[in-house]
Amino acid sequence: MFRWLIVVFLALVLLNGLTPWLQKLGFGRLPGDLRFKVFGKEIFIPLTTTIILSLVAAGISRVL
Repeated sequence: MFRWLIVVFLALVLLNGLTPWLQKLGFGRLPGDLRFKVFGKEIFIPLTTTIILSLVAAGISRVL
């Protein structure tokens, strides 16, 4: 259990660090990524980006 917590934490830290680089590649602006304003706050839900990154991660895990 504790090992999975560490893995998830490290994955989130890595993803957070790679976010500017991924945005330069177009992730976050794909069709299906929702961006809207509610009460003056912008809400961003990256559905398509999440699916693509999950497929890439699953492919890498199968290879390794």
